[in-house]
Amino acid sequence: MNIKITGTGSYIPDTIEKNESFHNHEFLNTDGSSINAPNEVILEKFKAITGIAERRYAKDHHNSSDLGFFAAEKAIEDAGIDPETLDYIIVAQNFGDVKSNSIQSDMLPSIATRIKHSLRIINPKCVAYDLLFGCPGWVEGVIQAKAFIQSGMAKRCLVIGTETLSRVVDKHDRDSMIFSDGAGATIIEATEEEGGILAHETASYTYDEAYYLYFGNSNNQELCRDTRYIKMDGRKIYEFALVNVPKAMKTCLDNSGVDIKDLKKIFIHQANEKMDEAILKRFYRLYRTEIPEHIMPMSIQTLGNSSVATVPTLLDLVKNNKMENHNLTKGDVVIFASVGAGMHINAIVYKY
Repeated sequence: MNIKITGTGSYIPDTIEKNESFHNHEFLNTDGSSINAPNEVILEKFKAITGIAERRYAKDHHNSSDLGFFAAEKAIEDAGIDPETLDYIIVAQNFGDVKSNSIQSDMLPSIATRIKHSLRIINPKCVAYDLLFGCPGWVEGVIQAKAFIQSGMAKRCLVIGTETLSRVVDKHDRDSMIFSDGAGATIIEATEEEGGILAHETASYTYDEAYYLYFGNSNNQELCRDTRYIKMDGRKIYEFALVNVPKAMKTCLDNSGVDIKDLKKIFIHQANEKMDEAILKRFYRLYRTEIPEHIMPMSIQTLGNSSVATVPTLLDLVKNNKMENHNLTKGDVVIFASVGAGMHINAIVYKY
C-alpha cells in the first residue's frame, strides 16, 4: 500500500492588488514614527527583497471557508471520488473566518465543519477538524492524513490550506504587503500505485522562537489598542529559516533513500523570494552539489504569501502545466517544505 495525492485543486482570488496600490498608504515604524523615505522607495526595496509585485485578495463576500470549499470541490473532481467516501477533512488555517471590514475572527464552528457543510456531505463518519500550525499547516495536514491511513483509521482524506491574510494585516506596517489570500486542496488516499509519500520530517522550535510571528498592535498609535494584527520579526525569521529549513529538508531526503540528483522539484512555502533562494542554496550546499535549473517553481511574484495555501496551490499549478518551465511526470521525486509561526518546520519527500 502506498499513500498518494490523487487529486488537487486551488482557488486563486480574482482581485489583483499591485504594489502601486500602496503608494498612498501611510507606512510607520513600530513606534509610530514616520519612515524617512517616500513610498516609492519603500515599494522598490520591498520588491527587491520579497520579489512580490502583486498579490490576490478575496472578494468581500468570500471568507476563508468559502475559498477552501472552492478548492476542495476542484480536488474532489480531479480525483474523481464521491465526497461521501472521505474519512477525514483536515483544514489548515490560522485565523478562522474574518469577514471583510471586521475586526473579529469567527472560528465557531470550525472551518472544516463549514467546508463539509458546503460540500453537502451527509456521512457522519467523515470527521472534519481544523489544524492550527502556521504556514506549514497544509504540509502537516498531509502528514497527519498519512498517519491516519497507515494506522487503518482512514482510507481517504481531504487536506485543505485556506487563508484570508489580507483581513488581519496592519495597513501601516510595510510587512502587510507580503500577505495575500487563497486556498489549495488535495485528496490523500491509499493506493496500489507506485510512489507516494516516501518520508516526512517535522520540528517545532519554541524556546526562543515562539513569538517570531504574533498578534500585535498597529504601528499607528492612534488606532484602538485592543485591535490586533499579524506581526513578525522578519530578520529573525529569515535567519532561523536559513539555518533550520535546509537541515530538515536534508534529514527528510536522507530518510527517503532518494539521491539528491534524482530530485526533480522543490515546492517550498512562498514567503519571501530572497529567503527561498537562500534556503535552496544552503540545501544544495549541504550535499556539495550544484543547483539544477528550474528546480524550484515560484508563485510569490504574482500571488504573494497566502500562508497554508502556498504549497498546495503551487503543486496544483505545476501539475496542471500552468507555470512556465515546470511540469511533473510519473516517477518524479519532489520535496514539499514549509516554515512558519510557532516556529514550525516540516518537509515531505514524495514520488509522483
